[in-house]
Amino acid sequence: MSKDSPANIGYVSREVEAELDRLLDLPQIIALVGPRRSGKTTLLKHYHGQLANALYMSFEDSDVLDLFNQDIKAFSQLYLESVDYLLIDEFHYSPVGGKNLKYIFDFFPGKKIVISGSSAADLTIQAIKYLVGRVVTVTLYPFSFSEFLQARDQDLHRLWSKHDFAQPTSQPITTKLKEYYQEYLLYGAYPEVVLQSNLQTKQDLLKGIYNTLFLREVKDLLSSADDYKLKALIKALGLQMGNLINYQELGQVSGLDYRTLKRYLGFLEKVYICQQMRPFYRNTRKELVKTPKIYFFDTGLVNAILDDFSPPLQRYSSGSLLENSFFSLLARDYELKYWRTRSQAETDFIIVREGRVVPIEVKLSGTSTAVSRSLHSFVNTYQPSQAIIATAGLWAEREVGNTKVLFRPVWECRRLLSRGMG
Repeated sequence: MSKDSPANIGYVSREVEAELDRLLDLPQIIALVGPRRSGKTTLLKHYHGQLANALYMSFEDSDVLDLFNQDIKAFSQLYLESVDYLLIDEFHYSPVGGKNLKYIFDFFPGKKIVISGSSAADLTIQAIKYLVGRVVTVTLYPFSFSEFLQARDQDLHRLWSKHDFAQPTSQPITTKLKEYYQEYLLYGAYPEVVLQSNLQTKQDLLKGIYNTLFLREVKDLLSSADDYKLKALIKALGLQMGNLINYQELGQVSGLDYRTLKRYLGFLEKVYICQQMRPFYRNTRKELVKTPKIYFFDTGLVNAILDDFSPPLQRYSSGSLLENSFFSLLARDYELKYWRTRSQAETDFIIVREGRVVPIEVKLSGTSTAVSRSLHSFVNTYQPSQAIIATAGLWAEREVGNTKVLFRPVWECRRLLSRGMG
């Protein structure tokens, strides 16, 4: 059995644990939200094993759920009085969750409550009016590339974690990282998919996750009569990935009117399928200010939606897929925007950090350090001190005027931005 077989991989630590550890010392209820199958249950069970005097339960247990809904005083006496931490999974199944959590918070001070739900919308629609000031939200996304690498190759992860992210790795390590990143592009970052070594099983799991989103999210929140329209919309969005949203085309393909189309796009964001990215602008006469672009939270999921598992850097849409992967890695940390002028100059991503703008382009370039005319245009307009060109594996640097342009592999860009650019 290979070393990366699921049977030989232990718990993969999650980056949000640092935030959770800090919040455990505060009185507020912690709401853990995120896409279905992103690892919330595994994370709660991990904390159950780590915390002293903690109790884990799931509201998929109808007996526990019924007691919580029907007699919160009895529920509290039975489950709360003898524990310090109560971890409730699948909390969104309770229609009176907010009201009853308020009771626990007010009458059992000192007890730490952590709840999980499949999306922020699930936990807030019924609870927000009761829990203002009493709850903080933590979002758990599918694996980052660092978490993915920890799961797939712990030795390489240790080497990569210790490496100076501002300097190129040795060629053999870069080659191996590129191979893993292509796997990350192709099958995405849902933990159960990453932890499987069989490629067909990965594809089957991704299709199962997509179907589950319809069975347990769409049918609960939207009219089942629109199932086929929504599926047509999601597929059309996959084909428009990384492009400006064309509402007329989407309406024609899906059969949805404009108002319903906009509502469904909002729904797809709430359940972590895809997200609209807004433009960056400071000159409304010369720059686009309204039309968003569309990106998916997980590239494996969009490959399953499009039923395309061909080599990710060899297909016609490879540039869009690499761009989407950059989005899925960085959107968990930053508010990403794009820049486009009315004369068609465009920069893929803009990040505003401490009042400074950082323009970022994503390209497949093998060895070329050419800088596009569009990036030149942004640099001339905004004079940023640094810019990034995210690549499929190239490390290089050059200058455009007074702007330092860093060429870095996509998988290095998150570390580069989080630790300060070199």
